[in-house]
Amino acid sequence: MGLLFHDIDEAMGSPLADWKRPWWVRWVDKPTVEIDWDLMQRFDGRRMQQVSWVKYVGEDRARRLNKLREKRTKEWILKEKAGYTLRDRALDIAGSQSGSVGTNFLGSWKESTEKKDPFRQAIFSPEELQVPDWKGSPEENSRMIRAALRFFGADQVGFVELNEKTRKFIYSYDARDGKPLVFENIEKAYETNEKRVIPYRAEWVIVFTVQLSQELIKRTSGSAPTALSSAATGLAYGRARNIIDRLQTFLHILGYQALMGTWFNGLGIAPAFGVMAGLGELSRLNRMISPEYGPMQRIFRVITDLPLAPTRPINAGIMRFCRTCKKCAEACPVSVLSMETEPSWEVVGAWNNPGHRAYFEDSPRCRSYWSVSTVGCARCFAVCPFSMKNRSFMHKVVAATVSVTPLLNRFFTKMHTVMGYETPKDIEGWWNLNLPPYGGIETTKGTQFE
Repeated sequence: MGLLFHDIDEAMGSPLADWKRPWWVRWVDKPTVEIDWDLMQRFDGRRMQQVSWVKYVGEDRARRLNKLREKRTKEWILKEKAGYTLRDRALDIAGSQSGSVGTNFLGSWKESTEKKDPFRQAIFSPEELQVPDWKGSPEENSRMIRAALRFFGADQVGFVELNEKTRKFIYSYDARDGKPLVFENIEKAYETNEKRVIPYRAEWVIVFTVQLSQELIKRTSGSAPTALSSAATGLAYGRARNIIDRLQTFLHILGYQALMGTWFNGLGIAPAFGVMAGLGELSRLNRMISPEYGPMQRIFRVITDLPLAPTRPINAGIMRFCRTCKKCAEACPVSVLSMETEPSWEVVGAWNNPGHRAYFEDSPRCRSYWSVSTVGCARCFAVCPFSMKNRSFMHKVVAATVSVTPLLNRFFTKMHTVMGYETPKDIEGWWNLNLPPYGGIETTKGTQFE
């Protein structure tokens, strides 16, 4: 029988509220990715390839690719091509839908109140109810937010303090609508037609992840993605939108601000905040990999003025392992990932940000492939050795060994192939599996509460 919590105090007081990592994951003062803070700068979100893809590939090519995607989508449904049938498409599209009333910069509580939804309780602030704001120590607040986010459906949760360095991870312009994001010495955040303003007193970023279904990500057609593998990503974003909506409301009722950018990609660089919060390390994927879930998750963040106890970066040997293992780059259908042994300071393309040593990728070419394949691709995630389900004690032994020495990394990489962990799974068979909620997510492996 599962534990039943009657209120947030019971959840915080339970043994499940603490974050316990494996013994071989070390907390460190600096992340394993090298950062030159003098070179680091705030990134113009308008240069992201996701929002400037047409500019990078050209309008004519983008138009042709979009028409090709529409044409193939219809043809493959009619042909009932495995992985692209109407049933597969329905799962992909439905997974990305959200029941949120509309997450936005300042929160969605006023919007929901104005709609007078009879199934939604009235949302208020402490001032409106004439009660004091919630008060707690940073440590108590962190436990409270972690417990609340877990209840809302998040997986791992960490916190980053905003200072003159980490503010460089906040976009200078919003990624979607191009509005400037500026900091001012004010009490409350506000938004005009010209800008969105973040108070300097909002000094903390809440960073959390939502898992991807490993069972779905691995449903590829050879080296090509399918609508089933794409559905895993769509569902994660749909779940996160609901989680953020609830988090904004939760903090508003406590008397605090919770700031979010336009929905697409939030206010700042996701892998950077994930790394600084200690949720994982940067990798050859140029994405975050965690010791517990590998790359099988998405990262989300909210800025708040609720005082929190920051979590620290970690070293679990992941970035070092990526120097030896090149499976993701080898498996990429269009070779967008770096095959270099060492990460580089040299930035590749305007869609990347200088100031950190990484394996930079050709993102516009990756995005272009989505049009060719008609679905988003996660083949690199599927073949990553850290994406295995951790059901064998040997997997924990390997992970612990990787964290302390690189001597066996090549052997472990080879064994990953020999054991068939990167082999695509049967597409049609997924529909007949007896799966847990959310399509086969590891709900008990490596959580913060074990």
